[in-house]
Amino acid sequence: MTLVNIGASNPLIDGRQSQRAMMVRRGVQILLNEMRHAVLPELALANGRRADLISLSPKGEIWIIEIKTSIEDFRTDKKWPDYRDFSDRFLFATHAEVPLEIFPQECGLLVSDGYGAHLIREAPETKLSPATRKSVTLAFARTSAQRLLAAEWATGRSFEDMG
Repeated sequence: MTLVNIGASNPLIDGRQSQRAMMVRRGVQILLNEMRHAVLPELALANGRRADLISLSPKGEIWIIEIKTSIEDFRTDKKWPDYRDFSDRFLFATHAEVPLEIFPQECGLLVSDGYGAHLIREAPETKLSPATRKSVTLAFARTSAQRLLAAEWATGRSFEDMG
């Protein structure tokens, strides 16, 4: 599903994302959609972190994808291990100009060109506890519903009419 811009105060694009990060995100969203995942960008987690992308697989697995657009971006970010407590699988996503060997072997890896992405390395599975799974799934559902309603209000059209 195409991401809907919901206006100047769009929480999905808050000025912190570079054009390159948005390109990587778009390609990863296309791949995950093709894999039948439900995908949501910029989801706030219970620990105060915000996942670049989070997805629900057809089997109900929760994946978190952290986007990195340069060596410096990866090396200065020390918060990425915090996402593992909220996902069954954790992956990095980047583009072809970033050397892939900088990413930890114990994490999944995606490379995006903006028109799609390739799964370079599968992420190991670390099953969430039932309580954490419920909490993350509810946050995913509530945030999705709130964004859908905001998009309807911003456009003045219901999504049934756009179908």
